[in-house]
Amino acid sequence: MKLIKPFLFFLIIPLFAFTGLHKYYISVTQINFIEEKQSVQITTRIFIDDFENLLRERYDETITLAGNDEPKTTDNYIGKYLKEKIKIKINNEEAYLTFIGKEYDQDIMRCYLEIEKVSNVESFEVSNKVLFDLFEDQQNIIKTKINSKQKSFILIREKDNVLLNFN
Repeated sequence: MKLIKPFLFFLIIPLFAFTGLHKYYISVTQINFIEEKQSVQITTRIFIDDFENLLRERYDETITLAGNDEPKTTDNYIGKYLKEKIKIKINNEEAYLTFIGKEYDQDIMRCYLEIEKVSNVESFEVSNKVLFDLFEDQQNIIKTKINSKQKSFILIREKDNVLLNFN
C-alpha cells in the first residue's frame, strides 16, 4: 500500500500539469517577387493535421494527408481551397494564382503557388483567410520580399488583408 500512493501521485500529477496547454493555429506564408523571372512565388506552411481536418470537413471525410495512398483529387482540393482563401492584387488588379504542388516535412505541409507575368510591383495587396473557417483563433503570418524590401504581418479573422505600396 505504501508504494501505491507515490505511484498514483506521480501518475496523476503530470496529467493535471498538461491541462493548461493550448494548441495554436498558425500558418506562415512567404511571398517573393522574383523580378528576373517576372514571377511572384508563394510558399504556405500549414500544419498537416489542421489542413486534413479542413479537407475532411469541406470536401471528403476520408482524406488522409501524407499517406502512401493519398487520392489524386487531394491536390485539386488543396489548390481549390488555397485559391479561394488567398487573394492577391498587384497594382490594383486581381492576380491569378497557380497551385504548383505540395510536399510534407514532418508535421508541416508546404504548398507552392505562383503568379506569372509580373513585370513590376507598385502596390501589393494580400488577403489570407486560410483556416479562418475552421479555427476562430487562427493566425496567418505573411512574410514578403518585394522590390528588395522585406516586411512581415500577422493576419487574423478581424484583419485578414494588408496593402503595401512601393511607389
